[in-house]
Amino acid sequence: MPIKRMDNVLIVVEDLDAVIAFFVELGMELEGRRPLEGRWVERIIAVEDVREEIAVLRVPGGPGRVELACFRTPKAIRQEPADPPVNTLGLRRIMFAVDDLDDTVARLQTHGAELVGEVVRYEDVYRLCYLRGPEGIVIGLAEELG
Repeated sequence: MPIKRMDNVLIVVEDLDAVIAFFVELGMELEGRRPLEGRWVERIIAVEDVREEIAVLRVPGGPGRVELACFRTPKAIRQEPADPPVNTLGLRRIMFAVDDLDDTVARLQTHGAELVGEVVRYEDVYRLCYLRGPEGIVIGLAEELG
């Protein structure tokens, strides 16, 4: 049986408010925010004494979601280096399709985002770029051409 859908991608953060603001500026909608704790959480993630706050953001009118988790206890462990290059093993970015790449980049830069490289054109199909946002989160943006 094939999978039904991809529900969400989890990102662990320290400054939940800043990261929510970044994704809202991108165009996502805050679906909900709440504390999370209890034995069931500890059992599923295999960490004892968990107290965290989560926020779920969704793509308007679409199925895509980003879940943010801010651990109160135990404290989150920082990855080294803090801003690894995009060829580091593991999840490196989430790609979003946008209508206006330049406008989106400018709006996200007001939230501290920086271009990882340059805005580039891929044939006559897309304009693309990577941005590093709060907490070192890397997103890709793609504007379809034509």
